[in-house]
Amino acid sequence: MKVTSTAISLNVDDVTASADFARDHLGYERAMAADGFVSLKRGDAAVDLIFLRRGIEVLPEGLREQHTAGLIVALVVDDIATEYDRLSAEGVPVVVPLRTEEWGERLFVVADPNGVHYEFVQWITPEAGDAGN
Repeated sequence: MKVTSTAISLNVDDVTASADFARDHLGYERAMAADGFVSLKRGDAAVDLIFLRRGIEVLPEGLREQHTAGLIVALVVDDIATEYDRLSAEGVPVVVPLRTEEWGERLFVVADPNGVHYEFVQWITPEAGDAGN
């Protein structure tokens, strides 16, 4: 098997709102779109995003009405402080403020209008981190 790309499909109520959020704040570009469907890509290693409107017939019957929940899209970045400042200045809802975990993970989490959560991560050596943020 040879994998040529990776995508995650997320069921949401408002496909346009999630797609616009990913475009405006996360640097994604629209690759394909149709009624109830948007596929987004970036030019780097980020996972492709597919937003599907809940209830759309392309979804298996048992999943059609489910809303994306309990899932976090993680994006590893080079300069987490800059991303935190940028997204905060853009008014993006921060649901977990910037912090450093003892194992060397620096992170924060934001949410889009449909409640899709994005975790920004930067790996650091634990002694280089600032435990407060």
